[in-house]
Amino acid sequence: MPTAPDEERPRTARDEEPTAAGPCRVTVTKEGPLLLDGPVEVTLDDGTVVRSDRFTVALCTCRRSRAYPWCDTSHRRRTKR
Repeated sequence: MPTAPDEERPRTARDEEPTAAGPCRVTVTKEGPLLLDGPVEVTLDDGTVVRSDRFTVALCTCRRSRAYPWCDTSHRRRTKR
């Protein structure tokens, strides 16, 4: 059902227009997080949007982080001393 032009609809992540002048830089690290030039907004699978204003942001790829989606270095192997 189409909506009237004057009706407001909820905005989604797809509606947002990029604000950066250039492309976002993403660095893939072996056995580690994705490093992004910040600030960034991340839309989680449940629709929640989280934001970080840091100049470099580490996104967890192993899903072990207690601060997910941010990396807390949980991917590092633990060794007994």
